[in-house]
Amino acid sequence: MSDSGIDLRTYVSAEAVRERGRALRERVPVGASAGEVTAPDRPGVLEFLAAAHADRLAHLVPLRVGRMMSGPFTFYRGAAGLMAADLAHAPVSGLDAQICGDAHAANFGLYGTQSGDIVMDINDFDETVVGPWEWDVRRLAASLVLAGRESGVDEDACARAARDAATSYRLATEKLADMPFLSSWSALPDESVLSLAAAEDLVDDFKKAAKKARKNTSAKVAAKWTEHIDDHVTGVRRHRFVSDPPVLTAVADSVADAVIDGLEGYVDTLRESRRPLITRFAVSDIAFRIVGTGSVGLHSYVALMHGNEGEALVLQLKQSIPSALAPYLPPQPAVHEGERIVRGARHVQAETDILLGWTSVRLGERELPFIVRQFRNLKGSIDPAALEAEDLDDYGRLAGALLARAHSRSLDPRLTSAYLGGDEAFDDAVTAFAVRYADRTEADHAELAAAVKAGKLAAELPQ
Repeated sequence: MSDSGIDLRTYVSAEAVRERGRALRERVPVGASAGEVTAPDRPGVLEFLAAAHADRLAHLVPLRVGRMMSGPFTFYRGAAGLMAADLAHAPVSGLDAQICGDAHAANFGLYGTQSGDIVMDINDFDETVVGPWEWDVRRLAASLVLAGRESGVDEDACARAARDAATSYRLATEKLADMPFLSSWSALPDESVLSLAAAEDLVDDFKKAAKKARKNTSAKVAAKWTEHIDDHVTGVRRHRFVSDPPVLTAVADSVADAVIDGLEGYVDTLRESRRPLITRFAVSDIAFRIVGTGSVGLHSYVALMHGNEGEALVLQLKQSIPSALAPYLPPQPAVHEGERIVRGARHVQAETDILLGWTSVRLGERELPFIVRQFRNLKGSIDPAALEAEDLDDYGRLAGALLARAHSRSLDPRLTSAYLGGDEAFDDAVTAFAVRYADRTEADHAELAAAVKAGKLAAELPQ
């Protein structure tokens, strides 16, 4: 074995790997997660939100609260840390993977590859950590129940979608375990996943989302969000963002300079072959832009860059904070929070944004970590909360298969497959958990709404 600690001399047979997985079933049965869903020491909703908002921009916190009030599914999307407090008490197999950490149904989306193909995968890694693979599966399943309830799907169909996600995860893991390593590594990235996951009812939704995604480019952003100005000092005509408060606002020159400094530092975090590409562009303007629900209140900027003959590129710089799951897991090696997110994405996604990297930006007395990525990279989505019953279960199968492939890149699928053992008790347990946790989330959302009504918490409702 070399000094790196990597051993390429010893071969471990597939049967030996599978035996390890089967042995875990004796310690933790696959149906063990069907128990209590609420931890006895979980924080209250207001206590959780106070901690989550402690280090955010105070003037934006009411907007985040308002977005979380819009419904239980949206509340759930902003409460990964609250669920982690509950999951920390649930039994797990002991097998860890690089998990998304926030694998709810709306965090699967379409985006473009370097070659311009449209693929679908997990697309949010703010909470990514090494942790129990079961946490992602349970979060996905409960989110499907909540999304279904929001769209008016009946309870049986909501539960069926959750069960189909668990079943698809199990079956996809089995399939990946039997594939050659090089084939399983990049499996299921494109439209072919629909047939493999038995999600043919989503073909039209996928094609519609892909058609829309192909139009979702930096050039389109520049056309809609910017204006030309003439720089009388240099004689150069350039673009700048047009403010659209509160979502898109101009920044002070000192902030713009700090962000550009951060972008120059970010270049070194790109893979070497991509560094010459980004250095052919120059920054035209910087603006502050509010995004998402979970990220509201964090520093988030868009950088308008120009390249060849008016070519536009829009990059997003989003502040990175510690994963909300971290307090409930064993300590992990300290790392720049932006780097944690980027490395997590590179571990999990079959194809990553070619301009994905990280940096630090000094704002006043503080140096804050950020991720940097393309703002519009042929991105698209299928809204799970707008699907009818016959499509929601297909979406569950699709997401379950994608999640299995994502985990298989850091956790040998032969281990997980052997642990699951083709046992439908896993599907039953995940379904029961999902329904009960959706009920728990609805109660948490009601508690938030009551607190706002009582004046305990300020909320700015979306327009």
